[in-house]
Amino acid sequence: MTSPINIPISLLELALINQGSDTQRTLEKTVEIAQKADELNFKRIWFAEHHNMPHVASSATVVLIAHIAGKTQKIRVGSGGIMLPNHSPLVVAEQFGTLEALFPDRIDLGLGRAPGTDHLTAQALNKDFFQAARDFPNHVAQLQTYLSSDNQKSPVRAFPGDSTEVPIWILGSSMDSAILAAKLGLPYAFASHFAPQFLMQATQYYTTNYQASKQYCSPKTLACINVIVADTNEEAEHHASCMYKMFLNIVRGTREAISPPKSMDGDWLPQEEAYVRNMLSYSFVGSQEKVYHELLKFNKLVQSNELMITIPTYEHEVRLKTLELIRPLFE
Repeated sequence: MTSPINIPISLLELALINQGSDTQRTLEKTVEIAQKADELNFKRIWFAEHHNMPHVASSATVVLIAHIAGKTQKIRVGSGGIMLPNHSPLVVAEQFGTLEALFPDRIDLGLGRAPGTDHLTAQALNKDFFQAARDFPNHVAQLQTYLSSDNQKSPVRAFPGDSTEVPIWILGSSMDSAILAAKLGLPYAFASHFAPQFLMQATQYYTTNYQASKQYCSPKTLACINVIVADTNEEAEHHASCMYKMFLNIVRGTREAISPPKSMDGDWLPQEEAYVRNMLSYSFVGSQEKVYHELLKFNKLVQSNELMITIPTYEHEVRLKTLELIRPLFE
């Protein structure tokens, strides 16, 4: 290594329940992960909203954000993201206004358009989900209004939430999200950890067409990637088999908890392997030195303002060690 990569580093935490574990133990380990990231001066930690997934413990995202913020000191805590079509914009404003009051200047509100689940569950969350998804741009603007000081004379206000100006991020994996983030003058986070196809096109469009807003005079991008770092390349690849198996399950539509690492030989068909590796194009696995040089190239290519990592491994100690080994690579 020569010099650190000159951008902030953050963490996306999915609170995945491993094989042989349960929700309580998973959330206890999630607190440990957050505290380690806080200790190492990661910029932020975000949690994703998912539903009807037996091995994901982050469905009550706002509750988890509050718990983690209360167990940490300075790291920003937020949503990556809140799936807005599942919720009333007013309720989201009240919830995040409350979080902001409890943890001033430490809360982020990332917003997504997808349901974070299957179609039947989406309709169970909101019977008008599909219309709400179409109305996503209007609902984002409505939420912005509830959180701003410009709404003080409105007959409907968010208490708490009014005038808090909680930072809003638009999350996405397509051009639609890039177009909306640029139009509204909001920061843009791209889910390249599982949907790499439009990363370059979307971020380039966003930065080129960005319209300055009251809160953000210039564009701000964040790219999320998978990272597993160990003492050797071989050790890291061994642990990465958990990630490959997790994404293979997604491709096959099977619901299985993350299992211990083992060779993928014979586990996937050639076309399945090709599909999974394409999904994981922006995954960085290896020793500290190897990952440093790969991330340096990635950052020069993407020119993101911030990187966010997720660590899809089975062993808790591997995740903690990845945090320790990757942090010195960044300012």
